[in-house]
Amino acid sequence: MSALWSVGAGLLLLLLWVRHRGLEAVLVHHRWVFVCFFLLPLSILFDVYYQLRAWAVWRLHSAPRQHAQRVRHIQEQVREWKKEGGKRYMCTGRPGWLTVSLRVGKYKKTHKNIMINLMDVLEVDSERQVVRVEPLVSMGQLTAYLNPMGWTIPVVPELDDLTVGGLIMGTGIESSSHIYGLFQHTCVAYELVLADGSLVRCSPTENSDLFYAVPWSCGTLGFLVAAEIKMIPAKKYVKIHYKPVRGLQKICEKFTEESEKKENSFVEGLMYSLDEAVIMTGVLTDEAEQSKINRIGSYYKPWFFKHVEKYLKADRTGVEYIPSRHYYHRHTRSIFWELQDIIPFGNNPVFRYLFGWMVPPKISLLKLTQGEAIRKLYEQHHVVQDMLVPMKSLEKSIQTFHVDLNVYPIWLCPFILPNNPGMVHPKGNETELYVDIGAYGEPKSKQFEARASMRQMEKFVRSVHGFQMLYADCYMTREEFWDMFDGSLYHKLREQMNCKDAFPEVYDKICKAARH
Repeated sequence: MSALWSVGAGLLLLLLWVRHRGLEAVLVHHRWVFVCFFLLPLSILFDVYYQLRAWAVWRLHSAPRQHAQRVRHIQEQVREWKKEGGKRYMCTGRPGWLTVSLRVGKYKKTHKNIMINLMDVLEVDSERQVVRVEPLVSMGQLTAYLNPMGWTIPVVPELDDLTVGGLIMGTGIESSSHIYGLFQHTCVAYELVLADGSLVRCSPTENSDLFYAVPWSCGTLGFLVAAEIKMIPAKKYVKIHYKPVRGLQKICEKFTEESEKKENSFVEGLMYSLDEAVIMTGVLTDEAEQSKINRIGSYYKPWFFKHVEKYLKADRTGVEYIPSRHYYHRHTRSIFWELQDIIPFGNNPVFRYLFGWMVPPKISLLKLTQGEAIRKLYEQHHVVQDMLVPMKSLEKSIQTFHVDLNVYPIWLCPFILPNNPGMVHPKGNETELYVDIGAYGEPKSKQFEARASMRQMEKFVRSVHGFQMLYADCYMTREEFWDMFDGSLYHKLREQMNCKDAFPEVYDKICKAARH
């Protein structure tokens, strides 16, 4: 009883303090208070609900039986839209705050919302080595489902809450992408409900134009209702080598060298300044030295990027064995390094041991509760950007990031880009090695100004024939956007499939210049 009185008294004092300071002031300047006391418990409830639901579906095996019925319901909604005259564009009915993208889509308020409740794993085909899933299946859900069966997918993008649909309609990448390409390149088929209400399956050999046009289209060609993704055998551990490198030229040379080695299952780089980095390479294995096993995903463990930094500070190489699922989601607990700006003491050992099991807060809940003041603050003084550039332009690109943004750490992730049709492909006729440069945090560049600086960055990326991930703020004009991306196949299909009256153009859906 005394403990309850203490908790009650503490909450009362907290509420009085919030009332004294003002709710908006607390949310902006002491956001950790709101996150720790409200969003972390709420995030736990979210996780428990979805885990119980996934378990129930698995036990009852209801997903395949209900999938066809759910798809018919989507078709009925589209046909109803047509009967009403099709006066408004269509979009998914999923609330904008539920997506991992920091952008809140205002179009949801004006478009016809089509409810799509598709969040289950449908089938694991061990013979074909393919898993068939619905679009709202998350990476955390999928790896938890496949790993006990001895399978995984070739590219497992970092954060638990990233969904299959978002990774196909947008894009996804992982440190295995130097072998397998982007997430879209591991998919073998898509199923979509089109603007006329029909259900279509597409693959490299069936409706191939549609198959190659869907990635990066952001839901503007049809509604994704299922996807088939390649599987590979899972192994227990990732044997990871940490190598500190100093000097920008040496960093770029070493990173390129390791990215070209197919014997590396994983390649990743973390830059802590312009001339300091740790380059990590990993291989999948079932054997491990017990003394070198690091269960980095455990709640009480240091955040991964802080753990990696120790090798740089000590100026020593190292070898560890990380359980595979811990490795796949190694950046989840700290949301890469974004959580240090929200909970400054989040990596403190005391906090980790007492409350680490509640971390991270759901990105969707952070978006839902951020308020207009925080949104504007983030927009002007915070960047979350991934730029995809040819590996041959890496050194020049990092220098540009340093001058225009000066944000560290910087994430480096190599990937192979095949010369397939669609919005994103190399300039030449051959497959080319690219690298994702990820900048997340508060820019330290004195001349940083959100719009001007990002337009400068976008101009540079276009000049080296690179691409900007579309989950982030995009400031390009329509002409600049279609100079960066190849719209030939996309526009051809929008014309053929009567999408122009059914869905907005991808530029109008995601670019700030179109939305304001």
